[in-house]
Amino acid sequence: MALIVLDTNVLVGALLRGGGTGRAVLRACLQGRYQPVLGPALLAEYEDVLGRAELFARSALSTKERGEVLDGLMSRCRWVEVFYAWRPNLPDEGDNHLIELAVAAQADAIVTRNLRDVARGELKFPTLRVLTPEQCLEVFPCRP
Repeated sequence: MALIVLDTNVLVGALLRGGGTGRAVLRACLQGRYQPVLGPALLAEYEDVLGRAELFARSALSTKERGEVLDGLMSRCRWVEVFYAWRPNLPDEGDNHLIELAVAAQADAIVTRNLRDVARGELKFPTLRVLTPEQCLEVFPCRP
């Protein structure tokens, strides 16, 4: 089973859109077909973004329902403490925590819609993949 870091942009996209590959990756995490990892920084980001009413104004999901999805995801996540800040110097410094979490967890991949920034750090980790949801489903096919 693939060990993945699920970027917030994929989680939000999965909740805002009715289908698609982001939702398929989220569903695979909730069904135990992927093993998502979570740490303090990513959890704080999830909670912050999912709590933004204006972002979800057109969403069919209520605040309570978004919380339930997050609770379900957290129940499937492996909690990982990050004890070393690698500082990969990504174009968006706010994304560094994704690399740090992935390295600490020895994750197979970071699943994100932001390949342009997340894959462009100065510090490289050859065994860590940065994939879109589409690529994740191809590289790590999940069986029902």
